[in-house]
Amino acid sequence: MLSPLLTSLSIWDPFVSIGSTIIQPLYWVVSGILVLFHSLWSPVFGEGNGWTWALSIVSLTVVIRVALIPLFVKQIKSSRSMQLLQPKVRELQKKYGHDREKLGAETMKLYKENNANPLASCLPLLIQMPIFLALFRVLDGAARNIPRGHWLRIHPELLDSLNGSTIFGARISDTFTKVGFANGITSVHLLTLGLIIAMTVTLFITQLQLMRKNMPMEALEGPFAQQQKIMLYVFPLIFAVGGINFPVGVLIYWFTSNLWTMGQQFYVIRRNPAPGTPAFAAWEERRQRHESHRHVAEPAVETGRGGVAVAESSRNGGSHAAAPAAPPRVVRQQPRKQARSQRRP
Repeated sequence: MLSPLLTSLSIWDPFVSIGSTIIQPLYWVVSGILVLFHSLWSPVFGEGNGWTWALSIVSLTVVIRVALIPLFVKQIKSSRSMQLLQPKVRELQKKYGHDREKLGAETMKLYKENNANPLASCLPLLIQMPIFLALFRVLDGAARNIPRGHWLRIHPELLDSLNGSTIFGARISDTFTKVGFANGITSVHLLTLGLIIAMTVTLFITQLQLMRKNMPMEALEGPFAQQQKIMLYVFPLIFAVGGINFPVGVLIYWFTSNLWTMGQQFYVIRRNPAPGTPAFAAWEERRQRHESHRHVAEPAVETGRGGVAVAESSRNGGSHAAAPAAPPRVVRQQPRKQARSQRRP
């Protein structure tokens, strides 16, 4: 009975080998960045301090997210194109609903003509997953005293420091499930639960602001909108359930990454919203208000008697104030010179 199972497991050996080959360079990169930032933060907090390692993980997150900015911009553009194309997609569904092959071909043609890629919105998440897995494995290895990554292997003292460092009484390598409840509710449970809630809330808000602020009303209907609504609740639930198995360091990484995404998306939606969306209407209102304020602040000059300027905008109050007119210049007439015969005797 075990032979078919063993045979099926051996089928996956090449894939396991390929995965190990891919993940090893990521171990090297992740551990190298951690060690680099650890050396930068150590003079501030100390080499063995948990905040040194926590800030090293935050710095690692920032480096990764900065490197992913070009992909994020591409994701925003593709997601916006997908949203704006939904009315045309529904027209194709009405027209070719009886022929799924023709519908698929016409839909892909529509996406290609408008430079929209349905998979582009998943690229940043897919690229982060190997890094996330590498960090998880590095921290999990530290909890087991297994050095994963070149830099932790050649610096075993850093491995011991990472394994034993604590913040708020919880080790960075601890997980919610690993500690157990033999000693009741501990600081590890409280910290991991707090990070899991923060991670889940930031992910939910990020997706919610995209759907509520930067989607036209037409895009909130149809199959694509239903998929977005499902992802709105499923993704945070998946991370909330899986978070109990993540080390504290991984939770710090994922919360920081979600917080970065939320702020980055808020900035993009506010400064460059998609047409026909509530965010675009708010942007138009802000622009018009700014234009009106600038118009009021500009100097307005009126002309009084004799072409004299009598009004000027008040820069401080923003209202027009009439400047007092200059008094007319009085020129005294000199008496005309008289002849001697005209003078009185």
